[in-house]
Amino acid sequence: MTDTDLTLVSAWKGAQTRLKAAHIDSPAIDARLLLEAATGYTRTDILTDPYKLLTAEQKATLDDYLTRREKRVPVARILGRKGFWKLLLDLTPAVLVPRPETECIVDMILKTTEEGQAFTLADLGVGSGAILLSVLSERPAAKGLGTDVSEEALAVARDNAANLGLDGRAAFLRTSWGAGLADASFDFVASNPPYIRSEVIPTLDPEVRDHDPHLALDGGESGLDAYIEMIPEAFRILKAGGTAWMEIGYDQSAAVEDLMKKAGFFNVVTFKDLSDLPRIVIGQKLSLQ
Repeated sequence: MTDTDLTLVSAWKGAQTRLKAAHIDSPAIDARLLLEAATGYTRTDILTDPYKLLTAEQKATLDDYLTRREKRVPVARILGRKGFWKLLLDLTPAVLVPRPETECIVDMILKTTEEGQAFTLADLGVGSGAILLSVLSERPAAKGLGTDVSEEALAVARDNAANLGLDGRAAFLRTSWGAGLADASFDFVASNPPYIRSEVIPTLDPEVRDHDPHLALDGGESGLDAYIEMIPEAFRILKAGGTAWMEIGYDQSAAVEDLMKKAGFFNVVTFKDLSDLPRIVIGQKLSLQ
């Protein structure tokens, strides 16, 4: 073995050391993900054949990935994809990197429905398609529509739907929230809108501030601009007896609950995420019965 030889295990350890020195939050996980992507090997390969040598091309790719991560480019941006729920979604700079806390909405919708149930879901501000496509992947009789003001984001969502074989049950429309959609046309509405106050955005971690589209982050001066516009639309397009799920910032529960009640929702309640922070506000539209 020469000085330039690099094995899977030494590459992983070296990558961790570099990322730790750069004060990256999860150096071991990030190092493994970047090593897997650079080499095409899996975690099992790293464990069962740790002394396998990297080629010159693999070493160069890994070095490039690590250099970018040291500059606080998120792993999902480096690789152009992100795992969400049980899916692997392609990403571009036009869409938000989907967050684990948003999986709470998916989990709640799935717990509210049954596997063979037919229903319609509107995902307002669909981005990469994370919420809509995760639900449709688990509910084969369901159909859905994703809306977004960004044509670039819609292109990503359409591609993800096609890649996952869900394009026959998912449609996408460029519009602001529910504008132009028919009254009482969906069983469920879900949204993860921009909710960060404008003044807070410059203080965010570089991974978010410099790489997520501000259109998907900036909730205006109060952080509530999107909810003020969207919640009445969500109520309007819901069928009687339908339910809406809204992701919120940790300090927005009371304000968003109030907006939903004023729009006509009842049984309005906030649920916490796995970090015990207020995360999802749910409201129902009164049944006609």
